[in-house]
Amino acid sequence: MSDSTDTWWEDAFPAMPREWKAPGNKQMLILIAYDISNPKRLSKVAKTLEDHGFRVQYSVFECRLNDLHFEYLWSALNDIINHEEDKLVAYQLDARSARKTLTAGQMTCSEKVLCYIM
Repeated sequence: MSDSTDTWWEDAFPAMPREWKAPGNKQMLILIAYDISNPKRLSKVAKTLEDHGFRVQYSVFECRLNDLHFEYLWSALNDIINHEEDKLVAYQLDARSARKTLTAGQMTCSEKVLCYIM
């Protein structure tokens, strides 16, 4: 079998959901939701968000970002969408408000990875 220090499996398939952590001092918790009418743009928006946060619902991501990083991400997302057909919304929560976040239940699978083990 593999060595116990070999963590490739955990790296490739992180446990879902991730442990919730409040944003750091200079960060805020940002919930970004979207409704994109075109499959190509939908894929680009999702891929962009996967690089900055993690999916908590099909079209909702949690991101912990500082102001500058958020401005960059928001600009990138706005460059992708069609402003007449699509919608983006970002809810920004400071650390104090984020600590009041409640969750219930758990996500049972990730859409990002599909693998078959034989």
